[in-house]
Amino acid sequence: MSLVLPAAVVAAGALPGPVGAEPACYELDPAHTTVAFLVEHAGFANVLGRFLDVRGSYTFDAEASALSDVLVVVDTASVNTDHEARDRHVRSDDFLDSRSHREMTFTAQSAERTGERTFAVTGELELLGMRRPLTLEATLNKHAPYPFGDRAEVMGVSARGTLKRSDFGMTYGVAENLVGDEVEIIIEFEARRGCGERR
Repeated sequence: MSLVLPAAVVAAGALPGPVGAEPACYELDPAHTTVAFLVEHAGFANVLGRFLDVRGSYTFDAEASALSDVLVVVDTASVNTDHEARDRHVRSDDFLDSRSHREMTFTAQSAERTGERTFAVTGELELLGMRRPLTLEATLNKHAPYPFGDRAEVMGVSARGTLKRSDFGMTYGVAENLVGDEVEIIIEFEARRGCGERR
C-alpha cells in the first residue's frame, strides 16, 4: 500500500524539470509522504486510515528514462484511523497481524506511460507474507528544485490504486458485509534526490 509511486517518474526526462545525466537515487521525504486507505464499514460509510511510518526509495535514469530498485516499506503497526480500539483491531490477526507481519512492502521495476504526466505502475505488494500484483495509477505533479532550504531536486507524485483484502487471506467481515473487501489506496509523496544510509 505503499504506496508508492515513485515509478511515476519513469518518463520525467521528457517533462520540464531538472534531471541529471547519471542514474540518481530518490528517497521519500517522510514529512511529505502520505500512505492512506479507504474501506467500507458495514455499508454506511468509508473509513479513512493512514500509516504514519513509511520509508522508500528508487533509482531513476533520466537519460534512459528508466526506473529501477523501487522499494517502499510500510510499518503496519503505525496504522491510524483516529479510533484507538479500532486501530488495535486492525493491527490484530483479523487484519494486518502486525505482531507477525510488521512490514508491508511494494516493489516495482518499471512503469507504462499513459498520458503527458500519468503512468501505470505495476509491481508487487507483499502483505501478510503473500505477494500479489498491484497496479497504481500515478501522476507526476512536479519535478524541480525545492523552493525552500537547500533547493534540492524534488519530485512530487500522487498515486491511486485498489486491492482486495481477500487476495491476501484477510477475510474478516467480508462474508457478513461488515468490512469491505475492496480497499482504495491513496498515496501522496515528495521524493528528494540523494539517498541516506537506510537505502
